[in-house]
Formats: sequence, structure tokens, C-alpha cells
Amino acid sequence: MKKYEAIIGLEVHAQMLTDTKIFCGCSTKFGSEPNTQTCPVCTGMPGVLPVLNRKALEFAIRTGLAMNCKIAPYSRFARKNYFYPDLPKGYQISQYELPICEHGYIEIVVDGEKKRIGITRIHMEEDAGKNIHEGDHSLVDLNRTGVPLMEIVSEPDIRSPKEAVEYMKKLRTILRYIGVCDGNMEQGSLRCDANVSVRPVGQEEFGTKVEVKNINSFKFVERALDYEIKRQIKVLEEGGTLVQETRLWDSGAGVTLSMRTKEEAHDYRYFPEPDLVPVTVDEKWTEDIRATLPELPDAKRERFISEYGLPEYDADLLTSERALADWYEEAVKSGGQPKAVSNWMMGELMRLLNEANASIEDCPVKPAQLAGMLKLIDKGTISGKIAKTVFEEMYKTGKDAETIVNEKGLVQITDENAILKTVDEVLASNPKEVERYKNGEEKLIGFFVGQVMKLTKGKANPKAVNELLRKRLKEQ
Repeated sequence: MKKYEAIIGLEVHAQMLTDTKIFCGCSTKFGSEPNTQTCPVCTGMPGVLPVLNRKALEFAIRTGLAMNCKIAPYSRFARKNYFYPDLPKGYQISQYELPICEHGYIEIVVDGEKKRIGITRIHMEEDAGKNIHEGDHSLVDLNRTGVPLMEIVSEPDIRSPKEAVEYMKKLRTILRYIGVCDGNMEQGSLRCDANVSVRPVGQEEFGTKVEVKNINSFKFVERALDYEIKRQIKVLEEGGTLVQETRLWDSGAGVTLSMRTKEEAHDYRYFPEPDLVPVTVDEKWTEDIRATLPELPDAKRERFISEYGLPEYDADLLTSERALADWYEEAVKSGGQPKAVSNWMMGELMRLLNEANASIEDCPVKPAQLAGMLKLIDKGTISGKIAKTVFEEMYKTGKDAETIVNEKGLVQITDENAILKTVDEVLASNPKEVERYKNGEEKLIGFFVGQVMKLTKGKANPKAVNELLRKRLKEQ
């Protein structure tokens, strides 16, 4: 039986998909030459004034609504003071006691159980620059300074690394569905810090909290939390005392390392930002933004199950990305049978996309083309086996199934006389196997079917082949 339980809260920083920075007109484009996307405002030159990006505010409200938060009619920015080379002003403009969104939640499913994870707050802030360490010196790239961020802070409702990963995945899915963040953890547009403590099972009060930073993939979220929970339990079981601190996840070594003792809020000397007016949001604007929200992942998943009769597994996978769900629905609307479309997408289509390291947006096959190919199978023009060859060719060339079938002469043989001729040929060539079949080895039917399909280059209708073989073998 478990002696300890983990208490986990996540602070997720999501870079907003605005074209310009949060307080100036500099570009937010990723990957440009260092220090080419800066101006006097984002580099903290004396005498300049920030101006709030309206699109960033709209994105924060959009996110709050999608995560069931209350939107504050009145919020304001604060200065968070700390000194670090990538923070040119010596402070970060953030929100502190009056955030834009509060008291929300999202739901996750872990081991078949639904669980609600509370969201304490979502607030806006500016990103810092990036330190680049080379040998014995460091460089600072300020392109990222001032890129708009949302910090999404969960309640300490998460109890395991697995739950943390599911929460992060759901968060990323929602952010991508509503178009406010691309969720690219490798490029740093979605970053996660975790607050972790452990307590004896049954104890009410929380243990000493440790913050773990620098977690940049779902795999590392699970590994970092797993390591840190085990480390804290080991310290307690050996009679030691945990200290409140910030630790860094070292993905190479698979360990967390102590960085510094944890700052308290007063260490940052927060005070209201004097250069920005408070943010006021009227109810009409909030409702206008709510009206633009797309169908969200949970609602879409339930609809796919009820409307298309899909199993939960299929619905989970197909609604994990909005573009994937849209592709699926378009294929069904073009005449594809719902389960057949799902099977082909989760099988052949995903395989080809993964091999090409491509996303559904890059797919050379259009939804209507898959539906067209499925109609050829339904009509008996091609077999399911031939369809795999056709689909690969569609993926390579972008051509329709019908064109490929005609060009390559892949039309299925359904003429019984033609199939019967090949059946007789196969049986005549394999007298020993025919004898064994007649003596009770009925599984040899698979061998005979294979031989007929081989001779017809896979074009014979498998159902007709089966029926004609059994009929002929009975007659012998």
C-alpha cells in the first residue's frame, strides 16, 4: 500500500500566436537572426511607453472562456522585479493580484476515469529574452523579449505524473483548437514548470513544495515528476527535511538539480505597472469572443461517438487535433462510411504521414479522394488489398483512386468464369494439398486463396475466390 501521495500543480507558459509583441510592434516570428526583432520598447530603453496588444488580450479571454474561467471586468498589470541578463528592463510586466481569468477547470481521462483539474488563474505577461552559452562566455538574444505569454496556473489537483501528462496534452489540444498557441514544446512556445510536494497518505496539509523548471516535452513531464517524487520520498524516509527550492530538470542525466532556494512573492517586489492603464473588459466583448469559439475537443469527441457511432478510442484519436477532426468530417461528408474512414485514417494515412514526418495539413490526399476510393471498394471495383496499393499511389501522386485504378489496370476481377479458371489451375497444380484438405485439414483453404490471389496479382474478388474454392473442393 502507498505510504505517500504526490501533490502536483502545473504552471504552463503558452506563447500567443500574435504577429507582434505584447507591448510594441516588433515581429514575434520564430527563428530570425538574433536581436533583429527588437526596438526601444522591448529592449527597455529610457523614456519609452508600452501599449497593450489588443489581440493578445482577446486571445487571453478566448483561452479563459475555453477553460471555463470567469473573465475579470477589471484587471491590471504589475511589475515583477528581478535581475537577469535576458530581462533588459530589470523587471517583467506581468499580472499579479488582478489577473484577466480566474476559477476555471478542464477535464481529463486517466485509466478510464474522468477527473476535473481546477485552473486557479490565467494571466498575461511578456516573455524574457534567451541566454546562449558558448564555452566560457554567454550571449543574449532579445528577439523573444516582449513576446506575449499566458501563464496558466492549475490548482494542486494533480496526483501523479500520468495525470500531469494528460492535463498538459488536454491543455495543448484546447490551445491549438482555439488558435491562440501552436503548442510547439521543442521551440519553447509551450513551457511547463511543476510545483511538487509529497505527504503521507491521509494527511490533510501539504508537504514542502519544490518547483521544477525546464520541462519541454510530455515525456520529460512524466520523467521529471517521477524522479522528483521518488527523490522527496527518499529524503523523508531517511529522516531528512525537504527545503522549498527551485530545481532544474536535467533531461540528459534524468535528474533534478538544485538551482536556488524558492523566492516568495515579496521577493519580486510587485507593484502596479504605472505605464499601463488598467484593463477593462465589458460583457458584450466577452460574449462576442465566446461566440467565435469553435466546438471544443470534449464536445467534438462526444459528438463523434454519438453521431458517427465511433468507438471511444477512434474518437479520442481523431479529435486530438482540430485539423484531423476536420479532415475526418470532410471525408465522411464526401460519402465515406464513418468507421471505414476512421480505419483508413488511423492505419494507412497515419503510417504514411509518420513516415514522411508530416502533419494532416501537409497531406497530399484530400478527404474527398479517400471517400472516392472507399466507394470503389464498396462497389467491388477494387479489393481492400489492392486499395492499399492504390492509396499509397494516391499519397505519392495526389491523383484520384479511379485514375490510378484505370492507369494501372487494377480493376478487381469479379467474373466468376475467369476466377474459376484460375481456381482449377491452382487445384490441379497442388494435388497433395487438395488430398490433405479432403482429409480434414480445412485451414489449407488459406493456402489456396493465396495462390489464386498470387496468380491474379491480387485482383480477384476474395469473397468469390473463397466461395468458388470451397465449391470445387467439395466436388472433388
